[in-house]
Amino acid sequence: MTDALLPNGIKDGGGDSTYFRKGCNPFAQTGRSKLQNKRASLNQQIIKQMRMRAGAENLLKATSNNKVKEMVLLELSYVNSNLQLLTGQLEGLNSSVEVYQNTQETANIPLIALGLKETKEVDFSTPFKDFILEHYSEDRNSFEDEIADLMDLRQACRTPSRNEVGVELLAKYYSHLPLIESRFFSPSRQTGIFFTWYDSFTGVPLCQQNLSLEKASILFNMAALYSQIGTRSDRQTISGLEEAISSFQKAAGILNHLKETFTHTPSYDMSPAMLSMLIRMMLAQAQECLFEKTALPGIRNQFYSLMKMAQEAAKVSEIYDQVHQSMIQMPIKDNVPLFWSTMSQVKANHYRSMAHYFVASALLDHQLSPSDDEDQQEKTLSQVYDRIPEGRSPLDILKKKDERQCVGKAHIRRAILGHEEALRIYSLCHNLNKLEILQDILKASHQRSLNKFSEHEDEDEFTDYTEAPDIISKTEHKAEMEVPATTKGPLSVFSAKQRWTAPRTIQLQPQDRDLGFTLKGESPVQVVSLDPLCPAAADGLKEGDYIVAVGDTECKWMGVSEVMRLLKDVDEEGIEIQVVSMMDTNPPMPTKSATFCGNLPKTYSMICLGYDDNDKNPKSHKVTKKSSFLSWGLKNKLKSASTLSLPTADHSGTLPWNKPCPTFPSSSSYNNDSSLY
Repeated sequence: MTDALLPNGIKDGGGDSTYFRKGCNPFAQTGRSKLQNKRASLNQQIIKQMRMRAGAENLLKATSNNKVKEMVLLELSYVNSNLQLLTGQLEGLNSSVEVYQNTQETANIPLIALGLKETKEVDFSTPFKDFILEHYSEDRNSFEDEIADLMDLRQACRTPSRNEVGVELLAKYYSHLPLIESRFFSPSRQTGIFFTWYDSFTGVPLCQQNLSLEKASILFNMAALYSQIGTRSDRQTISGLEEAISSFQKAAGILNHLKETFTHTPSYDMSPAMLSMLIRMMLAQAQECLFEKTALPGIRNQFYSLMKMAQEAAKVSEIYDQVHQSMIQMPIKDNVPLFWSTMSQVKANHYRSMAHYFVASALLDHQLSPSDDEDQQEKTLSQVYDRIPEGRSPLDILKKKDERQCVGKAHIRRAILGHEEALRIYSLCHNLNKLEILQDILKASHQRSLNKFSEHEDEDEFTDYTEAPDIISKTEHKAEMEVPATTKGPLSVFSAKQRWTAPRTIQLQPQDRDLGFTLKGESPVQVVSLDPLCPAAADGLKEGDYIVAVGDTECKWMGVSEVMRLLKDVDEEGIEIQVVSMMDTNPPMPTKSATFCGNLPKTYSMICLGYDDNDKNPKSHKVTKKSSFLSWGLKNKLKSASTLSLPTADHSGTLPWNKPCPTFPSSSSYNNDSSLY
């Protein structure tokens, strides 16, 4: 099933005149889109129940009638039970990992993907047009198409396609947000725009009037989209595994950027503790894919190859054990789906057992021959163990057949016990039981260990209680976060944080081709070295004024050379220019942003809860192709200098997001006949 049933950017043939952007298809009926629609529906039901609970609690505080109190308490118990049921259904959606897997996969353990955060529509039109008129003294109706373009872009970000184009769409909107914040969000006034996002784990809505929540949520969705791309990759091919590794590393990098940049986001799914756990989970899945990439060509049934793979498997187990430990800590435990923590525990046991199986195979299937490098094998074995079994040395284990058999069978027993534990944990989780492929893999691994044990079982020998030591984890290719590159922020002259006078018209009349002042700056240009006796000064021009227009040509974002070119051929009749002066004022302290989170009193919760999307008249905005008014702050020759650079689909390899993934040594020389895994 694909993510786009209609070509991106093509007009829908259903009769209406709606359009949708490249990288987005709101009409796609995929398993993933249906799951997201269910998430949106559950969020609405949760907010309805929370509204009822808030009203009931207020009534309980206000009334003194015992009969009314009894009725309210009964209603509260009913609402709370409904909330528990809805939260359970939301946890079930977060556990539906099979929707995100590659449909062709039949032999890989499923991976976990993050669901996208849901949001409400936002109408920028009226607040932005009012601000343009009041603050910038511009015609408010001149930017209707650009504002509609921005609203279309945000709407498209609610349904991104599951590929690099969808990530580009989110990155494009995210790069606009610093410019929007600079132009329209003044620290001294509120815009009246409410951004509402739903917690992806609890469904609780959060509403703010500043852009911090908007930025953080878009970053979270970019990471979620990368995790979905990683789970969808075909892990039966090297290229598919490399795509999965890169996607999970990018997801971890974005989550880490989110954690370090937005440290006080009230949404629980973006709290530092939750983000730390999600980063570990993404890196664990990347490490698992690195292990699969090493094993894909086949593992040679040789001593060194088996010992190397044992330590690689132990590394995957170690990371998943850390993920599980972080998931069972309070308060994360109360909000993370049980499926996730159970899956991490199953994988920790599975890969630990696999490590013991590889060591057992190296010891039981191979003997130290005269042609082998005895010192090298002794060094390899000593580096695999954190401790040597009591009374034995690495050389004794390698050279003495009985010792080698004894320790080898101890490892295979630990492998069998570990696989049995993984199967037991698997059976305890209802959602895991739906993943038949996982059960098949666990059973096959368990049976393989049983077969290995039976091959070396001797009925005549006494029972040996030797305990196999733990295996030291080690990897040649560690999963690392791919951190986004950042650039300078937006230009700061014409922004919502600054105040200046209304444009003034000045008549310029050169005297002996001298205008009486010089210009400096890149854009906008500023008047300096003004002659106080020149005609322009007499007409009201001041030192430090910014030139915004020459004649009929707007020059807010022109450099000195371009403005001088316009003033070069001014005749004796002169020319009119428009200038503005910066007002040296100390704005008041920024007002606190109103936030609704859960059921906190005395916030904008009633505004958020009382807001009904159905009350609005549906509008369809045609996507315009002309450049957005957000390019105001960009220079002509460097149009992305004031945006935050985030991952793009640049395949040139120049961006840090596209650096080549770590690769393993070539395994083309491996013999298929001796392939063990």
